[in-house]
Formats: sequence, structure tokens, C-alpha cells
Amino acid sequence: MNIERLKIQDVLLVTPKVFKDDRGYFFESFSEQHFFKHLKEGHKRFVQDNESFSIKGVLRGLHYQTGSKAQGKLVRCVEGEIFDVAIDLRKSSLSFGQWVGAVLSRENFNQLWLPEGFAHGFLVLSDTAKVLYKATDYYDPTSEGSLIWNDPEVNISWPKLDVPILLSDKDLKAPFLKEAKHF
Repeated sequence: MNIERLKIQDVLLVTPKVFKDDRGYFFESFSEQHFFKHLKEGHKRFVQDNESFSIKGVLRGLHYQTGSKAQGKLVRCVEGEIFDVAIDLRKSSLSFGQWVGAVLSRENFNQLWLPEGFAHGFLVLSDTAKVLYKATDYYDPTSEGSLIWNDPEVNISWPKLDVPILLSDKDLKAPFLKEAKHF
């Protein structure tokens, strides 16, 4: 497993070693022993797995949880292709308000680690996509926050698609960075 720090050092791109042959492939998608030694903030544990299925153009996010229910997430795309994004919401961080993104797909097997204090979202690039992610805390609606996907202050470079972007009502009404909850 290769683990690379991105422009925002606390966000990691995880690329597993994939063994392919005529029968298909095999890879270790997660190893607690290997993964957690790369985290600056120490050992976490995953308590919840989530799965979503979406069509091309769906943008889910930008979501996060605050306070004692803040979540770290390990995200992977097991079907199709997505552009996955992490936005630093930690007020004390030198990278506050900055974002990093990576293409995650069934073909590249990449995963993205977002520690607590980051908003997360993704845009579906393929006809359909199935996304799985592990979370370090349980979903708690009272701790939930969101950030508008097209905030000019954050200025995410979303890939251009040949279909319109589809958002939930909740995500359409999300606040800008200057109005959002921070860590």
C-alpha cells in the first residue's frame, strides 16, 4: 500500500497494491496496522461504513460534522469514477479554506483519507458510481454542517461534464465558507 500526503498534508491519497491475473484481481483495501501509522494525529478507529450510488452529474456534499462528533473518512469508489474533494475547515490551520481533490475510480483503486475538520464531497464523472467510505464517528444530525459546492472563496476546480450538476435541496441551500461552522 502506498500512502501519499497531498498539498494539504493531513489529507492522504492511499493506493493499494493490486494483484491482477487472468481470474481478476485481489487487493487489501484496508489494513489498520499499516494505515494508522501514517496519521499525524495518531490512531483512530472506524465505527461506521457508508455506501452511496449515484448517476453522472450528482454532486454530494460538501458535508462535515463538528465538535465531539467530527468524522474522519476513508473514501473509495468501487464502481465508476468520481472527483473527490476535501476542504480544510480548521480555523487554526495554515490551509484553512483550501481544498484538495483526487479522482477515485474502480480502475485506479485509490482512496482518500480526510481527517476530522474537513468538509467532504464528490462529483460523479461516470454514468454511475458506487462510493464506500469508513467514518471514525457515527452520523449525528445535530453536529452536521455543510458548505456550498461553488463557493468562490474556496474556488474548487470541478471537472466539466456534458450533463448538469445535480444537488439535493439541502446541498443547494448550504452556506458559504464565511457563514459555515468551523473547527
